[in-house]
Amino acid sequence: MILPNDITNLKTDITEKIGQKIIVRGTLGRSRFFEKQATIEKTYPNLFIVKYDDEERNVTYSYKDVLTRIVEVNVFDGENYSPLIPPLEDTKKTKNL
Repeated sequence: MILPNDITNLKTDITEKIGQKIIVRGTLGRSRFFEKQATIEKTYPNLFIVKYDDEERNVTYSYKDVLTRIVEVNVFDGENYSPLIPPLEDTKKTKNL
């Protein structure tokens, strides 16, 4: 469940990273995926804009896309790319016997 505070925190994180290189990963449907290098251009209340490096075009994503993991964003910190949102932990419940 996405809480309003989660969206606010993500907006702040992305706003602080304007101008940084990122890798955007997502699905195109039917087992097709994409992965593109981009730069964070601008942020708005409900979405943010990235500019793909290889295509010279702008694309918008909503914060909910990132929080629901429809798209994954990895930010370049100078040495490595690290996920903007930590990966999900496997929370399988085990039965006590």
